Amino acid sequence: MAYEITGAPLHHRLELDGRERLTVSGVEDVARFDETCIVMSTCVGELVVTGEGLHIGKLTLDGGELHVDGHIDSISYEEPAAGRTSLLSRLFG
Repeated sequence: MAYEITGAPLHHRLELDGRERLTVSGVEDVARFDETCIVMSTCVGELVVTGEGLHIGKLTLDGGELHVDGHIDSISYEEPAAGRTSLLSRLFG
């Protein structure tokens, strides 16, 4: 007997506590991170967190949850670059 496990669709939520603790849900992947910047893919697009002394305290990709500690300066969503197309789409599109 075969079983198929399907996850529930991810919901996106941000919770910021005093610019020192951030919880993000709906995280699909972390593209890069260091002490000043964390770039992640969420179910609604790319999210960039900047600050000082940033540290990923907990990352659960199964549940899509990420916890960040440190001094948070900004949280922003990055839109795909307008007009940026692949070489193949320019040649054959």
